[in-house]
Amino acid sequence: MLAPRLTAAATSYGEVIRSPRYFPLWLGQLVSNFGDTLHYIALVVLVFQLSGQGLAVAGLVVAEVIPVLLLGPIAGVIIDRFSRKAVLIGADLFRAALVLSLLWPQGVWHAYVVAAGLAAGGTFFGPTVNAVIPVLTTPEQRLAANSVSWSTGRLVQILAASIAGGIIALVGVSAAFAVNAASFLVSAGLIAALAIPPHAGQLGGGTKGGLGAYFADARAGLEYARRDPLLSRLLIVQSLASFAVGGTGAMLVVLSERHLHQPPEGFAWLIGAIGVGALVGPLIPNTFAGDYRNARWLFVPYVIRGIGDVLIAVFTPLPIALLILFVYGLNTSTGMVVFNSTIQGAIPDAVRGRAFTLLDVSWSAMRLVSLGLAALIVDRVGIEPLYWLGGSLLAVAGVLGLALLGGERLRAVERAS
Repeated sequence: MLAPRLTAAATSYGEVIRSPRYFPLWLGQLVSNFGDTLHYIALVVLVFQLSGQGLAVAGLVVAEVIPVLLLGPIAGVIIDRFSRKAVLIGADLFRAALVLSLLWPQGVWHAYVVAAGLAAGGTFFGPTVNAVIPVLTTPEQRLAANSVSWSTGRLVQILAASIAGGIIALVGVSAAFAVNAASFLVSAGLIAALAIPPHAGQLGGGTKGGLGAYFADARAGLEYARRDPLLSRLLIVQSLASFAVGGTGAMLVVLSERHLHQPPEGFAWLIGAIGVGALVGPLIPNTFAGDYRNARWLFVPYVIRGIGDVLIAVFTPLPIALLILFVYGLNTSTGMVVFNSTIQGAIPDAVRGRAFTLLDVSWSAMRLVSLGLAALIVDRVGIEPLYWLGGSLLAVAGVLGLALLGGERLRAVERAS
């Protein structure tokens, strides 16, 4: 019984990849994910080596969060008013230029500035990708499209993580930054060849109505989120989940050194284990879900990952930690592909950019609060209590999601949308 299901899932993956409407976007993201993984590991290792403090690592993540909070509201309006193809290409070129500047690093502050700039570009890029997938795929292909993007993205993450430590040790961090800059340029070139039709809210030139119209559009997006039963409940649950994982995600490199007793380069192995789990995870709903639009597929992974965060702070052997992080990646990717596929199907095209940026802003705001508390906990009482607390809160978020959006209610909400 399992083999035919796996075959069917693999077939749906192949059909999506071969689609000329989706292939350039998928390939561009694949190349970019490779560069992003090298860049992320190099940047975290660089900042931690220079400072030796959890607070400095938290500061790096804060630099990534603030642009999302500041730009998110206007980014959603721009995504819904301008050509989404132009937004994608512009974000890639902007990030390529930023990363190239790290070939001549000026200090830790420079790393923070680049991290903030990359986050600013991502504030426009990520929600735009989620907004265009529904117009590049059929409803039957949507889960497979999100799944293949995550699975193959995690495959290159594994490859990049496996060589990151060696590259950093042999030639330093500059090579990782050069590869990432090149990956953004490749992505921009592939997107330029992509046919993305005008969307429902797009205006000629995107300037009609002046500044007042932009604010009106932003308010309309907030009002839609308040009224929509699916989106409003998801914002509540996601905010609690972000508060739970914001600190633990940022402090993984600290856990690696102080709890697992690994050298800084060993952090790459932890990222690789998460990547392996994330590679396999999307196969689960594609293989076993009769209808993936069910709250269990969204929130049970929260509970399992929360338990994992508690356990990784209990055990110190590296093999056990890698196994826990594998399960961590498995559940994160399963929940994410279902989350994106559900939102893409339920939110109208005209407000889809604002919906996804609002979700990003709420996630980032709670992540910022979590980081501040995490830095205090780590520097005063140690890394283990942070993971015990964060894991427990994430499990609570999963239970809350199941209570607010039970399986039958979630399907009813989607039909109403």
